[in-house]
Amino acid sequence: MEILLEKYLTMDNILFMLKAAGVSVGIAALALTLGLCLGILGAAGRISKNKLAHGLATFYVETIRGTPMMLQILFFYLGVPSIVRSITGTPFNPSVYLIGIVALSINSGAYTTELIRSAIQAVDNGQWEASRTLGLGYGQMMRFIILPQAFKRIIPPLVSEFITLIKDSSLLSTIGVVELLQSAKTIGTYTYNYVPPLLMASVVYLVLTLTISRFSSKLEERMALSD
Repeated sequence: MEILLEKYLTMDNILFMLKAAGVSVGIAALALTLGLCLGILGAAGRISKNKLAHGLATFYVETIRGTPMMLQILFFYLGVPSIVRSITGTPFNPSVYLIGIVALSINSGAYTTELIRSAIQAVDNGQWEASRTLGLGYGQMMRFIILPQAFKRIIPPLVSEFITLIKDSSLLSTIGVVELLQSAKTIGTYTYNYVPPLLMASVVYLVLTLTISRFSSKLEERMALSD
């Protein structure tokens, strides 16, 4: 045990892994924020009576939810640069971190679309009728009446989506993003033993997800009391 601690649990290794964990959380937070923006647009399209908007939003959601995230990541990493190069004739090599954030954001946006759509449609019909009675336009009605109530319903699922994104960020290790899993693999490469660093990464993931889950439970309790 002493040898294990001296060899793997060094200050350098711990700091390296914690920094990588920060990268995982940061990527997940950015992806959730951008995914939320896409989700709002997607939900607007899904409930729209405009056939084009509804069709595009439905195609986006079904395509993203129906294909593996790993495939989506590789498409943005390998496919998009190839497409841009064939069109422009110039190399296109975006940062792997940018690719990771874009891929996770688009994936998250599809799931967030359905969360928001369901929450909007769950708002009581009386709220819609009251808004129309007050003479509010559709934009005002959504902004001041419907969306605030809908977002209150989706906060707990959004926290769960954040947890999912933190875990799914591990897939970005395949394209070279130095997040938590990649840091464990790097330590394993230098020490010739992958088991201890992978166990260390597991503990960090567990601490992150349990902490956020606890926060989500407290938030749900507070929201239930406010109702």
